[in-house]
Amino acid sequence: MSYSEKEALKQLPEASSWPKFSGSGEYDHMELIDYIDGLFIDVPSIPDYWITARLNTAFKGHASIWYTEMKEIHGRRNWPWWKSQIIQKYSNGTWIWQKTMSFENDKYSVDKDPYEWCLRQSKRLNAIDPQMNIKMRNNKILTQLPAELEHAVKC
Repeated sequence: MSYSEKEALKQLPEASSWPKFSGSGEYDHMELIDYIDGLFIDVPSIPDYWITARLNTAFKGHASIWYTEMKEIHGRRNWPWWKSQIIQKYSNGTWIWQKTMSFENDKYSVDKDPYEWCLRQSKRLNAIDPQMNIKMRNNKILTQLPAELEHAVKC
């Protein structure tokens, strides 16, 4: 193992501290994907196989069964491939439709914490369209405000 690999390994968090992915949480697959993508940003010299070799510790429940079956069928694959498969399986049309309906039905009201409400709505929009820029996302969130508040915020 080279010196740079040893240094990268020191920076890699223990797999036990990674987010767990059960396949039943509202966003847990996206949290796992974001976490692993973040590892490649934080530790750019990390070999892909160090990440994919630890994936089995992140999967629980139904997702673990799915992962095991996929691994048996397709063998060792790199992170971009696994990321694509996770998105294909768990960010399917039904899931996106549910996030869309949740976004549209969750109008802001004064009894809601504005910070929590905005974060929840932003997460939903990110799930619906990960490529949406921040300005578009903010404008869509503003449409969920009561008309007089939306107008006041935009002015």
